[in-house]
Amino acid sequence: MAPSEQKKQEPRQGFTGNHTGEHLVAKGAIAGGIAGGLEALLKYPTYFIKHRLQDDPEHKKYAGTLDCVKKTIRRHGVLGLYRGVGIMLVSGIATVASRFGAYEFFCDELHDENGKISMLNVFISGLLAGVTEAVVAVTPLRTIRLKLINDMHLPRPRYHGMLHGVTHILRREGIRGIYRGVSITVLRQGTNQAIRFFLMITQKEMYMGDDENSLVPMPLLAIFGVISGAANVLGHIPMKWIQKRIQAAKSQKYKKVLDNAATELQVFGPGKFFMTSTIQMLRVGIDVAVTFMVYQCLMENVFDHLWN
Repeated sequence: MAPSEQKKQEPRQGFTGNHTGEHLVAKGAIAGGIAGGLEALLKYPTYFIKHRLQDDPEHKKYAGTLDCVKKTIRRHGVLGLYRGVGIMLVSGIATVASRFGAYEFFCDELHDENGKISMLNVFISGLLAGVTEAVVAVTPLRTIRLKLINDMHLPRPRYHGMLHGVTHILRREGIRGIYRGVSITVLRQGTNQAIRFFLMITQKEMYMGDDENSLVPMPLLAIFGVISGAANVLGHIPMKWIQKRIQAAKSQKYKKVLDNAATELQVFGPGKFFMTSTIQMLRVGIDVAVTFMVYQCLMENVFDHLWN
């Protein structure tokens, strides 16, 4: 067998672990896009209701979450819970497609001559995938999405559909306007995906052992996803808490992040950093589990048979 043919058949370590590099970036992007779209459809009703309730802080229209759901369905039908879903769907598809496509690309670039990739390079690939999604999708689409959704809830919306809204926002804000806050988003998404991919691959490696061709059962993959998502949230909670306290502080005692952290730990104890985190851990854990389950299912059970 020729050396080039031998190299082509070597296994390499993307997320699914036993594919060659050929077409893998395209497969990853398409599978990621499908996973992101499904995730967006599952999450949107809760996102829609949350915004409805935020627009009614004095409970003049809705008595609570269930009342909001009932009145929305009564007035617009079940599909009323999906009003304005278009931009969320586009955002979800673009975000996860760029994430997995970039992750597979960087894994393919960083693997060694035997098709293996170190856990350090898994972490780096996840980090770069998060940076990619932040620049390509998350920052601009989040800005546009929030403006469209806020407009939709106005008594007299200015935008007549998603395309009109996007065109108007781009004309008014410009590229610079929709990329406000990109540095913070790059930092957040980069660390998020570095942690998630690192933990997911670590858990898969522990399960697979020396058998590179074994598949992780879907229920176990779901558990891995929940653990990775929850750990991701825990890793970011202290910094988020400190950031909020600094922004809200009116005295001089919160001049520096480290001083603030020391003060919070001394007064409230470490548990204060993690209060109210349970719901967020569960939500993010489920999101991560669903995304990785759909992705692996498509890569292993669909693309392996239909796209060689």
